[in-house]
Amino acid sequence: MCNPKKPSPSSPSSSFHFSEGAMYMNPNKPRDGDDLPMAFQHDLYRWPTPSEAIKEIKAIGRISGPTTITGLLLYTRAMISMLFLGYLGELELAGGSLAIGFANITGYSVISGLAMGMEPICGQAYGAKQMKLLGLTLQRTVLLLLSTSLPIAFMWMNMKQLLLWCGQDQEISSTAHTFILFAIPDLFFLSLLHPLRIYLRTQSITLPLTYCSAISVLLHVPLNFLLVVYFKLGVGGVGLAMAWTNLNLFLLLLGFVYFSRVYEDSWVSPSSDCLRGWSSLLALAIPTCVSVCLEWWWYELMIIMCGLLANPRATVASMGVLIQTTSLVYVFPSSLSLGVSTRVGNELGAGRPAGARISMIVSLLCAAALGLAAAAFTTLVRHQWGRLFTRDAEILELTAVALPIVGLCELGNCPQTTGCGVLRGSARPTIGAHINLGSFYLVGMPVAIFLGFVAKMGFAGLWIGLLAAQASCALLMLYVLGCTDWVVQMERAKELTQTETIAPNNPSKLPIMANKDNNNKGNSSPTAATKKVHLEEILCIKDPFVAGSAPSEADSLIPPSTTS
Repeated sequence: MCNPKKPSPSSPSSSFHFSEGAMYMNPNKPRDGDDLPMAFQHDLYRWPTPSEAIKEIKAIGRISGPTTITGLLLYTRAMISMLFLGYLGELELAGGSLAIGFANITGYSVISGLAMGMEPICGQAYGAKQMKLLGLTLQRTVLLLLSTSLPIAFMWMNMKQLLLWCGQDQEISSTAHTFILFAIPDLFFLSLLHPLRIYLRTQSITLPLTYCSAISVLLHVPLNFLLVVYFKLGVGGVGLAMAWTNLNLFLLLLGFVYFSRVYEDSWVSPSSDCLRGWSSLLALAIPTCVSVCLEWWWYELMIIMCGLLANPRATVASMGVLIQTTSLVYVFPSSLSLGVSTRVGNELGAGRPAGARISMIVSLLCAAALGLAAAAFTTLVRHQWGRLFTRDAEILELTAVALPIVGLCELGNCPQTTGCGVLRGSARPTIGAHINLGSFYLVGMPVAIFLGFVAKMGFAGLWIGLLAAQASCALLMLYVLGCTDWVVQMERAKELTQTETIAPNNPSKLPIMANKDNNNKGNSSPTAATKKVHLEEILCIKDPFVAGSAPSEADSLIPPSTTS
């Protein structure tokens, strides 16, 4: 079963190491290639050997494999909810679907995106063996998400008025409002669940999450039956069952953390310190949230545009089938992205830039293979796949036409999603947000509108717009990753995870605690450890994301190779 012992942050994926006395270089100072020792240059620019590639695949697989199973389990949970909505009737299915779409746009995408801001901090802190920083970041992220959930919950309470203002049907809007009222607790449960999952995953603890997800999904069916059928709560019962299932998953994970005692090394007693020094976390969480939201919102806009085509009933239904298909396929590159984000963060935090580069190369090659497999799958099953959802001939025809285009989209989506994981692991989410904004809304959206409505290509034209977005996104991502200076990223990781030096005569004090004892000893020497360590120093105000004196990676879409 689960091994409660945390795996070591070190990895055999690379023989390249920076010792404590290794060259520490200024990322703002222009460098010449001769400044690096020849061994370092060789390791930073060569291709990984077959043995290194195999070791890295195994290291990523230990994270991404269980994560993939977890993603499939959560996909099954969503399908169960849709089946119960369909059981209740056409109105409940329409209202529940509308409510889920509204919740995705206004709530779930925001909570998920903000939570992922802790990923680079925790991944690099674990690699650098700064374990207390993991617990601190977990607490602060929970507070951030809970505070964000309050205004979102208020918006959900007024959902009906917003939908009617947008011209939605009165009856469907009322049903959607009922669903989302019962789902409001889910915001607060996810505010606890998302940070806990990232806290465990960045330590390569993934199997317990898979086991706990399996148990919660198994309980999801009887929960729906109890609330929907037995207590006759209707569409509200489906929404409440979704929230209850996430609560079960959180409690199961919390039980694992407590009884396995994996929290011991990173435990920090809650205090007012959690309310200070949020700058580095927000500097990572906000662009990550923007990047996630921009991609999530695209698919919702696609559904809206489908409603403007000649036959909206068939196109919207077909779009629903295709989005379910892409959600299933997306589980695989998303899991790879989460795995490489953890690996890159751990390697940079441990001072192994060559190891991080090897993780990037191997993961991108795996992503290309996933893209080819997805393209082959969607093309081969294009005439059969739609029959799993409907028997309508017109919907089946539209689905069969679009599925090969969906497969081509995955050729770009898999490397792009994996590249986003590399950027998160190296604490550069702003670049990913810029790429998503430019690709989806400045390239993909105009192409989709032109082909779908001006060129009269209809439904297929909208998906070709998505293909253009994914292609440009993948090309920009590959260019950025190819220009990355991994030594600079290692230095940024050191800054992000560095702590104030603790006096040798008091080594037992934690870096996040004030040294109160020494204040009474009368030692006024500047070398004495009498300084209080602030959280702003732990999370490094010197980080280029925060400090105004250092160039930010947000200043340009594609930074030069010497500063990326």
